[in-house]
Amino acid sequence: MIGQAFRQLKEAGVLGINNRNAEYIMGYNPRSRYPLVDNKVLTKRLAKEYGIPTPELYHVIEHHGSLKNLKAMLEGLNEFVVKPARGSGGSGIVLIAERTEQHFITQSKKPITLEYLSYHISDILSGIFSLQGQEDHAIIESLIHPDQTFAAVTYQGVPDVRIIVYRGIPAMAMVRLPTKDSDGKANLHRGAIGAGIELSTGKTITAVHKSQIVTHHPDTGNPVSGLQVPHWDTMLSIAGLATDMTGLGYIGVDIVIDRDQGPVLLELNARPGLAIQMANKHGLLKKLEHIDAAPADIFAIPEKRIAWARENL
Repeated sequence: MIGQAFRQLKEAGVLGINNRNAEYIMGYNPRSRYPLVDNKVLTKRLAKEYGIPTPELYHVIEHHGSLKNLKAMLEGLNEFVVKPARGSGGSGIVLIAERTEQHFITQSKKPITLEYLSYHISDILSGIFSLQGQEDHAIIESLIHPDQTFAAVTYQGVPDVRIIVYRGIPAMAMVRLPTKDSDGKANLHRGAIGAGIELSTGKTITAVHKSQIVTHHPDTGNPVSGLQVPHWDTMLSIAGLATDMTGLGYIGVDIVIDRDQGPVLLELNARPGLAIQMANKHGLLKKLEHIDAAPADIFAIPEKRIAWARENL
């Protein structure tokens, strides 16, 4: 029975976690290159070299002793984001949208004090939110003001676009839409919606919410399919450079669309999840195999890789 189920999934082109880990992550992602994507400070520096915008970096806090200067660091910053340098899955991120004399107001309208923020950053430094539980650095960066394209299908928060890139070629994409369940965060495991994106056009297609196919946003009631992702050409170009930047052959690229800057690289992920297949109602394995069979002369030139992906995937 298990063998039959496995064969059915394989025939459908579904990429499983064991195959992803053994064939693609271990096969195409050298361990020596992981720090470039696991540490968001290093990712920012790398993106700058390639001319790719990221949220503006205000401060990096490396030591607990630096917290005595936190009040001065935040002087004049009415909105900002605090996040762990080595965090994942949205853990440890605090979005500050405004401030009063006594409080910082989060994007979900919760008032917090400077003391609370200091304790939270102390937790980040201790490694509570880091990938391996090791000591970490805290990043303070600019707050993204999302483009209004997805306003009707977003509950607070900032939607982002996840693009899976294999051997420098965008293979599959989705937009992650925050919900009330996800507390405004664009993470599927927290309850956000994932809406598949057609690579050729940049339009949303099917969507998944809590492992169920959905047609409408649970909080706004608006349809999530048929939306045109703005700046789609630019977003594919950013994604296509991820392998050149990092030396990683299988990678998740997360991009947000700022209302003023346009596409901004949020982070890179060397171990991207597999729910994107449900969001697209299509298995990823066949697409990866199709890329392996692509003409050899396209792999050296980013523009050729992008054009081939739009025509063939």
